[in-house]
Amino acid sequence: MDDLAGFLRTRRSRVDPASVGMPTGRRRRVEGLRREEVAQLSKVSVDYYVRLEQGRATQPSGQVLDALARVLGLDETERGHLHRLARQRRRGEAPAGRVRPEVLRVLDLVDGAPALIMDHRLDVLAGNRLAGLLFGRPMPGLNTARHLFLDEAERGLYADWEQCTRDVVGHLRLAAGRYPEDPRLASLIGELAMGSERFRRLWARADVRARTHGRKAYRHPLVGLLELHQENFGLPGESGMELVVLSAAPGSPADDGLRLLAGPDPRTAPSP
Repeated sequence: MDDLAGFLRTRRSRVDPASVGMPTGRRRRVEGLRREEVAQLSKVSVDYYVRLEQGRATQPSGQVLDALARVLGLDETERGHLHRLARQRRRGEAPAGRVRPEVLRVLDLVDGAPALIMDHRLDVLAGNRLAGLLFGRPMPGLNTARHLFLDEAERGLYADWEQCTRDVVGHLRLAAGRYPEDPRLASLIGELAMGSERFRRLWARADVRARTHGRKAYRHPLVGLLELHQENFGLPGESGMELVVLSAAPGSPADDGLRLLAGPDPRTAPSP
């Protein structure tokens, strides 16, 4: 699904030669750095680096990977992804995806904000009542990547659709590096690539993203624009799972919108 060779090639093409002291000019035929330049700056042999990009060299040392990360200007997320790709052959199978009852009880305690539990494939394993109202459908069985790329009727729900697509592809790239032997993840990526040209273009860039918090905006058909803040909490002992909470600032229009969307809770409404 993902490989060290392809990641190195895409990162090399991003680097401005002038930024690392390499000459530029009309005779330069490649975008970014040449292989020889990466090897020179990383202090490895050209032959070894070429074998890395061709997938013929395995298990590079941590020192070599750190040198490549420095030359290629990788951020913390990309650096971690590079190291995982180099160790892929020792990775185990993906987690099973079963949510403990105790975790579901915690989910029900989240009040006034949409909250859901997602796995590394972006499958929603459970969600509270307000999450179901936000997305307009039952939570178990929803995959947010399919929802985003393949369900054109629902595209308007995402106010920042293009940014969301970049975040989702970057997340799936990270997941592919962590769980290269997960057949369900491979099948999802293939399905998205077959069904969405935008997904194919973004996937080819090999960007990785680890978004743990930030702004998320939705245009709900009943209550309008909801500008929310997303926090992702990794669940201890639940490898690959996260509790995702979408909150609104108190007294904000989004806070009012969530209250309106929630309406009276049928569990607390008085009996007729």
